[in-house]
Amino acid sequence: MNILGYAQKLGKALMLPIATLPVAALLLRLGQPDLLDIAFMASAGNAIFSQLPLLFGLGIAIGLSKDGQGAAGLAGAVAYFVLTATAATINADVNMSFFGGIIAGIIAGHSYNAFHMTRLPEWLAFFAGKRLVPIMAGLFALVAGAVSGVVWPVIQSGLDALAHAVSTSGYIGQFVYGTLNRALIPVGLHHVLNSYFWFGMGTCQEVLVTGAQAAGQALPSLQQLCVDPALAKTLVAGQSHTFEFANSVTPEITATVKEVTETLKSGDLHRYFGGDKGAGVFMNGFFPVMMFGLPGAALAMYLAAPVEKRSQVGGALFSVAFCSFLTGITEPLEFMFVFLAPALYAMHAVFTGLSLVVANYFGTLHGFGFSAGLIDFILNWGLATKPFVLLLIGLSFGALYFVTFSFAIRAFNLKSPGREDDDEAVAAAPAGEAKSGELARQYLKALGGHDNLTSIDACITRLRLTLKDRTVADEVVLKKLGAKGVVKLGENNLQVILGPLAEIVAGEMKAIGAGEDLSDVKLPQ
Repeated sequence: MNILGYAQKLGKALMLPIATLPVAALLLRLGQPDLLDIAFMASAGNAIFSQLPLLFGLGIAIGLSKDGQGAAGLAGAVAYFVLTATAATINADVNMSFFGGIIAGIIAGHSYNAFHMTRLPEWLAFFAGKRLVPIMAGLFALVAGAVSGVVWPVIQSGLDALAHAVSTSGYIGQFVYGTLNRALIPVGLHHVLNSYFWFGMGTCQEVLVTGAQAAGQALPSLQQLCVDPALAKTLVAGQSHTFEFANSVTPEITATVKEVTETLKSGDLHRYFGGDKGAGVFMNGFFPVMMFGLPGAALAMYLAAPVEKRSQVGGALFSVAFCSFLTGITEPLEFMFVFLAPALYAMHAVFTGLSLVVANYFGTLHGFGFSAGLIDFILNWGLATKPFVLLLIGLSFGALYFVTFSFAIRAFNLKSPGREDDDEAVAAAPAGEAKSGELARQYLKALGGHDNLTSIDACITRLRLTLKDRTVADEVVLKKLGAKGVVKLGENNLQVILGPLAEIVAGEMKAIGAGEDLSDVKLPQ
């Protein structure tokens, strides 16, 4: 498999453990003293965040395995424990964080693919097949752990230097990250980029405090802070300390140290929910874009469509715009114009980078467990810094998107939904009209049938396919069936953007028998 194709497969595998974050964030926030004040609920959510590297190992192993079997997940857990324990024994200062989970998942996934059908001599037959997978994964992880114990400190130093460079570059680093985040969406590699910023960049240590005050005002609900590990080593239980946090509206918090825990939290997302009052720098700027900017773009594209076609495209545009606003799932909307008008998408990527800069310039901080939609915005309101200001920024970006998209479409005669050529028109919502299983058969036939497919996978919004002959896939028919776009990666990899329906369609396609006759399946003309 080519590098780009493998990277998209890894990106898809990352979505399985990342999908656990919404429930973790929900439990953690609802259990806090300022909401439901249920300690065991908060602890349950924190437990998921604390074991995120292990979940990465489990999820990536399953995602990379040929058939998604649980044996691959078990091998992922074995590989993670062996890898991290071996590395830490050689060098006690090694902390591989979520990278340990990714490495373990890759080892386990490929171990499953290589050994799950292996036969052994009869006297060893009990350990053959899938039972052999965790054994082999453990052995490979042992070697990887021994190597990591020696070389990981050097790698970690490089990663720390990168994190320091990005964080100290201020607005430049924020702009570059935000722009790349959207620019990588079409090829599905944004998850790989996000994983480092949200789960690996920067580390803090959890400290429990009491009697917290900021600017002379008591903060009774504040029981947990996450501070620089070097500072944590100097703290003494029972003593008062003034904590300073960069980028926070309350830069100083005075509190009495109750306990300095051994818990380390890495990445902007993990630190944000762990009590780091300076975290959220690489998440807050997405709220203005996802909640307001893209819906503003959708309105501009609707009004730019010919009057006679507005009823055709209006339902599709407003449904995906609402999805972006409510949940932060943006791909269904983005793929309605990324291939029709790449210039508009380039503007969108730049505006996303600009949004991160503006959000941080005004001192806002906000975070999410899933994505930057209304649900996360409200749920994590109590943790946010200047959320009202962030709303005003969002309204401004909604206006910016609407004005610039409206002008660009008309001034440069750009294609957009309703303005495309007739053979490029995307059906408003045929997916909902097809009976169960029928749409999957239509997609399968348009892709050349099972004989042309060697792999069928899906993430939240897209089918991820490997084809024997990619030229057989009929892109025009795929779009008429409801696909928002088609992405070609390498010679044999294809992504079909469907929106949240992708996982269901992929499952139904897999369930269709390899010998089933598809000749009677009707495709749109």
